[in-house]
Amino acid sequence: MLLPIIPLSIANGFAGQFLNAWFLNKYGIESTAIITSDVETNSTLNDQYIHDYEAIVKKQDGKYVTTNFSTTSASIYPIENAIRIPQVNKTFPVKYIPGYEKNIVILYNESEEGKNLRQYEMQAPINTAKIKYEADPTNKEFIQEYISTLEAYLQVYNDENYSIKLEELKNNLKQLK
Repeated sequence: MLLPIIPLSIANGFAGQFLNAWFLNKYGIESTAIITSDVETNSTLNDQYIHDYEAIVKKQDGKYVTTNFSTTSASIYPIENAIRIPQVNKTFPVKYIPGYEKNIVILYNESEEGKNLRQYEMQAPINTAKIKYEADPTNKEFIQEYISTLEAYLQVYNDENYSIKLEELKNNLKQLK
């Protein structure tokens, strides 16, 4: 019976944080939290200093409870190969199990920072397509690429300048045919 304990404890060291993030996202209730303290430690992870954080979490009754985590112990959802912690003194969404409010998962993509990052990432292909188009505005392939990146962006975000540019590109493409 003791034989599986060692491999399972090793697996917990590597995957426990991700399992916790998944579990809290699946079964937890949504709330908000605010980081109140960010202290840089002397330890490093991938050549970056590890930070210790203190935060307050809003409970169901509206009162706050204090919790602590670090760069290496933070549970962040969605699970990805990045450690993204919101800024100090900014409200961000979290989930927790009632009664265990100190164990939270940070819902980074639902925070303002996460939304801004996602919008910025969606603009990167537009910038690439724009550079190609400006280098050769008669290339139908470049025009079509620029059109498709703008259409993908406009399905998610409303941007008047991009809408105008999209119509302009469609007209240019019709004239080249």
